Amino acid sequence: MENKINAYNNVLELIGNTPLIKINNVTNSFKGEYYAKVEAFNPGHSAKDRIAIHIIEEAERKGLLHEDSTIIETTSGNTGFSIAMASIVKGYKCILAVSSKSSPDKIDMLRSMGAQVYVCPAHVSADDPRSYYEVAKRLHRETEGSIYINQYFNELNRAAHYASTGPEIWEQTNGNITHLVACSGTGGTISGTAKYLKEQNPNVKVIGVDAFGSVLKKYHETREFDANEIYPYRIEGLGKNLIPGATDFDVIDKFVKVTDEESAHTARQISGTEGLFVGYTSGAAMQAVKQLHADGEFDANSKVVVIFPDHGSRYMSKIYSDEWMEAQGFLNAVVEQEKPEIQFVK
Repeated sequence: MENKINAYNNVLELIGNTPLIKINNVTNSFKGEYYAKVEAFNPGHSAKDRIAIHIIEEAERKGLLHEDSTIIETTSGNTGFSIAMASIVKGYKCILAVSSKSSPDKIDMLRSMGAQVYVCPAHVSADDPRSYYEVAKRLHRETEGSIYINQYFNELNRAAHYASTGPEIWEQTNGNITHLVACSGTGGTISGTAKYLKEQNPNVKVIGVDAFGSVLKKYHETREFDANEIYPYRIEGLGKNLIPGATDFDVIDKFVKVTDEESAHTARQISGTEGLFVGYTSGAAMQAVKQLHADGEFDANSKVVVIFPDHGSRYMSKIYSDEWMEAQGFLNAVVEQEKPEIQFVK
C-alpha cells in the first residue's frame, strides 16, 4: 500500500473549480432556474484569484519576474488580496494602489498579507495624478524590476476567465445555460466567460451589471464616453469612470444598472435566505436578476447563471453594518430581516 499523503502543494492550487449553487429562496416566485457561480470558494475568497495567478504566471513564463521582484497593481481590494496571496507563496513583493472607497476590512486584509498599500481618493478623474490608476503607474516607474498588472487594460484578465470560468460554467450546466448575468468593472470576468460560452452556443444571452454613476452601460449602447454619467457611488468593484480595455463589449448583449441601496439589501437577503455570505457586487448581480425578471427577460425554460464575485466578510464595516447602512439612509426605505438580539450573560 502506497504511503502517500493527499495534499495540495500550496494554497494557489485551490484556485478555480468553484461550485455552482442553486438559488432557491430569493427566486422562489420567479420563472426559470437560477444558479450562482460562487467565487468566494476560491482561496482568496473572490474571482480575482483567477486573474492574479494567470497574469503572474504568464509574466514568469516571459521572464519578467525574478526573486525579489515587485508586483504593482491598482485595485478596489479583491485583486490586491489575490496578488498579495500569490506574492507570498512565490516570494515577490507587493505594492497596491487602492481606492478610498474600498472598505476598511479590505485595506486591513491587504496589509495583513504583507502588501504596501497606498490609499487614493476615489472621486477624482482617472487621469488625475492622485487617482489609483496614475499612482500605480508612477510607483511602477519608480520601482526598479517591478511589473504592473494593469488589470483594466490587460487582455490576460479576460483570458483567465476564458480559460477557466467559462468552461467550468458550461460543464456544470451541461451546456444548458441560457443567460449569464455578471457585474462589470474591469470587464475581465464577464468578457472572458461570455466569449467562451458564446463560442459553445451563440444564443447564450450575456447581461452586464453596471452602477449608477458609471459610464459602461451608456458606452455599450452608444460607443461614446459620456463624462456626464460619472458621479460618486458606493459599490466597490462595479462600474467605472473610464472605458477598460479589458472589456470586450461585443460579447455583452446588454447592461442593466442597479442602485447602491437595493444591491446592499439584496446581498443581505442572499445571506439571510440562502445561507451564502456574499459581498456587495453579489448583491448587485442578484438585484439585476430581480429587475430583469420583473421586465420579462426570463421564462420557464430559462437557466440563468449569476456570478457572485466575492465574500461578505470584506464588507462587515459596510453593508453588514447597521450603523453604516443607517448612515447611508438605507435602513429607512426597506424593512430589514429581523436579527436576533445579542444576549449578554451576567
